[in-house]
Amino acid sequence: MSQFSDLVGVFEESGVAAAIRESDTLFPFIESVHVIAICLVVGTIFAIDLRLLGLASVGRPVSRLASAILPVTWGAFAVAAASGFLLFISNATKYLANGYFDAKIILICAAGLNMIIFHAISAKDLPQWETQAVPPLRARLAGLLSILLWITVVACGRWIGFTMQVL
Repeated sequence: MSQFSDLVGVFEESGVAAAIRESDTLFPFIESVHVIAICLVVGTIFAIDLRLLGLASVGRPVSRLASAILPVTWGAFAVAAASGFLLFISNATKYLANGYFDAKIILICAAGLNMIIFHAISAKDLPQWETQAVPPLRARLAGLLSILLWITVVACGRWIGFTMQVL
């Protein structure tokens, strides 16, 4: 654990972290980029999840919808991760002590695990059901779980700002 704390300290004491922490405009700018990227991530994921639930885009095959949307999702996720990392290093030790931050990271991992399980199990026979207006129960459950996880990620992210105790 000491090595992790040392690594966090290196990031937090960096010139980049100090510039973000001490600037009147840099933190809000990075935070705005982060929020816009998260909106794109969640919005594009919801479009696919709503299709899996049989509630939207029911006339489009799931694979066609996913191939059109997922490049935007992954690009936005990269921007969200990079901007989130910059926000994190500005006050890393305080973020790590915030339960909402910890929950957000765990929930993002859970959402990723849900996606991996969906692709490994539920989407194995995708060509057989992807044009059905209402996909099989396992696909609908994956979509519903994804929506619930991402709503909770966003809620935790929002609560981080209300519960951070910054010097």
